[in-house]
Amino acid sequence: MDGLRVVVAGAGGRMGQALIGAVASDPDTHLVGALDRDGAEVLGRDCGALSGLGEIGIAITSDPLPLFAACDAVLDFTVPEASLAYAELTAQARLVHVIGTTGFDAAHEEKIRAAGRHARIIKSGNMSLGVNLLAALVRRAAAALGPDYDLEVLEMHHRHKVDAPSGTALLLGQAAAEGRGVDLDAASVRVRDGHTGARQEGTIGFATLRGGSVVGEHSVILAGEGERVELAHRAQDRSIFARGAVKAALWGFDKKPGLYTMADVLGLH
Repeated sequence: MDGLRVVVAGAGGRMGQALIGAVASDPDTHLVGALDRDGAEVLGRDCGALSGLGEIGIAITSDPLPLFAACDAVLDFTVPEASLAYAELTAQARLVHVIGTTGFDAAHEEKIRAAGRHARIIKSGNMSLGVNLLAALVRRAAAALGPDYDLEVLEMHHRHKVDAPSGTALLLGQAAAEGRGVDLDAASVRVRDGHTGARQEGTIGFATLRGGSVVGEHSVILAGEGERVELAHRAQDRSIFARGAVKAALWGFDKKPGLYTMADVLGLH
């Protein structure tokens, strides 16, 4: 069988199942393995049957070593601790490692950058092609309008999401900060509660909503005197993230080791 040989990590989760479907439907990729954490209820189950494809003869395992030895790329939407462990292994095997995991801290990010010296890592808070185009538009709008326009990032996700702000919200906030030439950590306001005083000029605000089964909704608001500009993206199905991840893996196959983003994949720089 021809095509990019892919392993899906977090295969028992909703995103993992979407990734398995995306790999199966792409003519340039084929699935060679499925991973999940130790103790997961899905271990030993056929990943195709779990994903609604019917049995495909690939059981979900918790041991990455034999799978990484027989693949070209790993699609990883898991948790930071798992992604870091996988990054060490993908660096050793010099694989393509597509990371859609969110919730990394600064120390985690440094370890990912180190792994990128040997692996080809494509990492993004959102693998959607539309969201990454939105980020490019936000960067340009923030640069053009400047700090006279108050900038707020609003996001909503399903009740089960564990990190906030979302990786996508931070991606959009980072795009805005780059457009303005400021440091996001210094400019961002994550919480407002009580008597906060007037809004400080040049800050980038974040508002987080959680509830129901919302896949992902993001808006960037640039509010000036007498007018407001809004840029938005609404995800209706997780398959958009899965298709983006597959596109990223195919793009990364012939690249040099390094840490890339979806903006690199789409040529938006």
